[in-house]
Amino acid sequence: MRDEKCKICRREGIKLFLKGQRCLTAKCPMVKRPYPPGQKRKRRKGPPSEYGKELSEKQKLKFLYNLSERQFKNYIHKTLKRRGKTEDLADFLIQTLESRLDNVVFRLGFTLSRPQARQLVSHNFFLVNKKPMNLPSYQVKIGEVISVKSQKLKKNILKNIENLIKKYKPPTWLELNVEKLEGKVVGKPTLEQVAPPVEISAIFEFYSR
Repeated sequence: MRDEKCKICRREGIKLFLKGQRCLTAKCPMVKRPYPPGQKRKRRKGPPSEYGKELSEKQKLKFLYNLSERQFKNYIHKTLKRRGKTEDLADFLIQTLESRLDNVVFRLGFTLSRPQARQLVSHNFFLVNKKPMNLPSYQVKIGEVISVKSQKLKKNILKNIENLIKKYKPPTWLELNVEKLEGKVVGKPTLEQVAPPVEISAIFEFYSR
C-alpha cells in the first residue's frame, strides 16, 4: 500500500503527502525518483493535452483529500449547482472539503495524514461536541468541538499524540487545546489560506464536458 500511494505522487508529479511524516524525509520516493513510475528515463513527456491537464488536476485534488471518484464527483456537482450564487465556486469547494471531519482531525495535528485520519474517525476515535462520530465525511460547523476519546489514548497509534501536537500550529480557522486534546472550529477556511497545489478551474472544466 505504501508503494501504491507513493506511485500516485510520482505519477501526478507532485507531493500529495499521502504517507504523512515519511513524505517530509529523504526516504520519500518523490525525492529519490521524481519521475512517473515505469518510466525508464528520468525525463517527463511533452506537455499534456487540455483534457490530460484537467484530468491530472482532478486526480491531484481527489487524492489529496483521500476521496473515491464517486465522492469527489458528488462534491464537484454540488459545487457546480451553485453557479450564480454570490460565493466563489472554488472557495465553496475548498470549504466543503476542508470541513470534512477526517480533514479537520488531520488539520488539528491529531494524525500524520488524511488516510490515517479517515481510518481513526471510522473506528470511533473522536467525539464531536462530546458525541461519538464515525463519519469521515461529516461536515464540521463553526463552534463545534472535536476531541479524542479518552479510552482510545491507550492505543499504540495515539501513544505519541501529545508530543505530536505540542508545538503544532493549526490553520487560523481552527483552535487547538493541547491539554484537553481537543480542537474547535472558529472560522471558515478560504482558498487563499489552503492554497491547494491544483488549478481548480480546470477541474470544473473537466466535469462540465
